[in-house]
Amino acid sequence: MAMDAGEIERLIKAAFPDAEVAITDLAGDGDHYAATVVSEAFRGKSRVQQHQLVYGALQGNMGGVLHALALKTSAPD
Repeated sequence: MAMDAGEIERLIKAAFPDAEVAITDLAGDGDHYAATVVSEAFRGKSRVQQHQLVYGALQGNMGGVLHALALKTSAPD
């Protein structure tokens, strides 16, 4: 069962209320997404730490119902 882009965005925004989130379905199959997440929570953190925070926000769905997620994360300018 695939995960809806709206659900991905909801989970991320629940963890990072200030976040600007853009989700793109890369293959049109509901399994392969790209997400751009901009949040103050990422300031001072490495790229790996930023991605770990987003994976944590997805509540264990990564690798299960969410097969692939290309992430681009940053703090606001």
